[in-house]
Amino acid sequence: VQLQASGGGLVQAGGSLTLTCTASDRTFSRYAMAWFRQAPGKEREFVAGITWAGGGRSYADAVKGRFTVSRDNADYTVTLQMNSLKPEDTAVYYCAADSEFRGVVAVTDDDYDYWGQGTLVTVSS
Repeated sequence: VQLQASGGGLVQAGGSLTLTCTASDRTFSRYAMAWFRQAPGKEREFVAGITWAGGGRSYADAVKGRFTVSRDNADYTVTLQMNSLKPEDTAVYYCAADSEFRGVVAVTDDDYDYWGQGTLVTVSS
């Protein structure tokens, strides 16, 4: 499966952005999906993820209560709604697909098989 992330941009602190990851084919519906991010000079980190049917979600502590992950298997999309953005949310955001059935969302990037190209989110103070 190929993944295409979009929706990044420049926003002021306190603002909102919605990232969308679009998959290339229907195999998407079998995969757990996640968003990771990488800030300049830092390692890539888990942000949020959702199981294949959407019944399970997981969030990094840093984004709980501010970000929401959802998916639409009919449209082959996974969305990250980001509210109350902070300058420390500035990073390149990647979507990723986990092809192994785990029943839970994996939070380690090594567990993900397919990656999108990344979309830059910049939050100004």
